[in-house]
Amino acid sequence: MSNQQYSPCIGICSTTLGDFVCRGCKRTRDEIDKWNAMTDEERDVVWARLEQEGIKRGKRRGIL
Repeated sequence: MSNQQYSPCIGICSTTLGDFVCRGCKRTRDEIDKWNAMTDEERDVVWARLEQEGIKRGKRRGIL
């Protein structure tokens, strides 16, 4: 399996507090909401942006 199976979530979601971009995983609310329905290619696009911001791929604590 590829790394795309893993979510960037670290279990500290600030979007529930009204933030548009999560302070924990750096994804937008839209990316978080759609994560489980995204294709591997769509997740790759999100991961590419996150990697540019210093987030490393790999298993993390969260589920979304």
